[in-house]
Amino acid sequence: MTNIKDILNLSNNDLAYSILTAAGELGEKENVAVYVVGGFVRDLIMRKPRNDIDIMIVGDGILFAKKLAHKLGYKKVVPFKKFGTAFIPNKHLPIEVASARVESYDDNSRKPSSVFYSGLKEDLLRRDFTINAMAMDIYPSRFGELTDPFGGIADVNKMVIKTPLDPDVTFSEDPLRMMRAAYFSSKLGFAIKQTCLDSIKRQSNRITIVSKERIRDEFFKILNTKIPSVGLTILQKTGILKRIFPEIDVMYGMEQTSEWHHKDIFDHTLQVVDNAAKLSDKMELRFAALVHDIAKPNTRRIDKHKGYTFHGHDAIGEKMIGTIARRMKLSNFLKNYLKKLTLLHLRPIALVKDIVTDSAVRRLMILAGDELEDLMILCRADITTKNPIKINQYLKNFEKVEQKMNNVIERDAMKAFQSPVRGKEIMSICKISEGHKVGIIKSAIEEAILDGKIENTHSAAHKFLMEIKDNYLD
Repeated sequence: MTNIKDILNLSNNDLAYSILTAAGELGEKENVAVYVVGGFVRDLIMRKPRNDIDIMIVGDGILFAKKLAHKLGYKKVVPFKKFGTAFIPNKHLPIEVASARVESYDDNSRKPSSVFYSGLKEDLLRRDFTINAMAMDIYPSRFGELTDPFGGIADVNKMVIKTPLDPDVTFSEDPLRMMRAAYFSSKLGFAIKQTCLDSIKRQSNRITIVSKERIRDEFFKILNTKIPSVGLTILQKTGILKRIFPEIDVMYGMEQTSEWHHKDIFDHTLQVVDNAAKLSDKMELRFAALVHDIAKPNTRRIDKHKGYTFHGHDAIGEKMIGTIARRMKLSNFLKNYLKKLTLLHLRPIALVKDIVTDSAVRRLMILAGDELEDLMILCRADITTKNPIKINQYLKNFEKVEQKMNNVIERDAMKAFQSPVRGKEIMSICKISEGHKVGIIKSAIEEAILDGKIENTHSAAHKFLMEIKDNYLD
């Protein structure tokens, strides 16, 4: 039996250590075997930060969780009786306590049809990958003893992802594990064993039995990794992407003019996602990078002079986001965020290429609103040329635009901008009731201010209203 206590990056002041010690002491008192398992053990060995603790006992997991929460001074326990597990919320280090178990599945569902309580090794056998199928004893007299029946620690050292069982069995039981393989490869930089990749290709259609919400959440986790393109490429090559995100999959092998980008739309898109990941930890922005050219396959045409063109792909892409949001069960906030950045992602580039006027910059700032900073990050991420001269030229032009945008006073004013002459005053002067015409007149005043025709003052707006009102009242 290997003892890994000496290599663990745990200290007596560590919250995780205090939780494990308390759980081990409780196990000794209750005379039940208690272990920390799964990703926590893997991350301990790899000396990576831990985000949660997964404790397993050979016994009643829910009863143990209640006693552990009381011992730790935590008031809330969330039980899941069907699975013999319980969740102890903790904003610093959430804890899950589970009974050692084995599960059986129906062919048309990833949810276990039956659960049987078992011993340690039987429980580890049902887990997704060998690197997650290790258990460390936390019983006081055995603290640090590692149970590793499938060579997980060796696979960590070899940086390989493989299943404890035949991969066809592992992935068939829970098809979401196919996406988790891509996630761990992207997160850890590990290679997926070829037999597992071949199995995923054979069974990729089974991902359709997984709920849209679980697919979405696993997809978000891939986008949140350091180099998302690793996981996204695995999804594409194994056939998973075609079934969960066909609008991205169709980009693969589709050429575009290579003046600024990779010739392949898929490769260009993945490079933009990776660039965005370097510039921001925000998952929503990385998602926007993924979908910014979503309509290019639908709008691709060949011009004998320009080569491939994609006219209107920004506006058409914005409309496509609605369909994607419904299928992936995205929140309204994320849907609207993606729609806005997809629609506007060419606007700053247009300002770079043309003479940048104050009114044009103001208009973009108003349209982008709170997402202005993210829009500019997306545009920077969209630079995928390998030519250093073009990169420098492009970035210098962006800086010219950003100099105008960085005026905080103007930015704040633009966020709250509207006509100094308000709706009630327009109705009173024009002797009209509330309705669509009031909005049209108000917009005309705002357009005049944005275009620099009149000053942004009440007197100037009032004078302009008196000049134009008859045009709208006839």
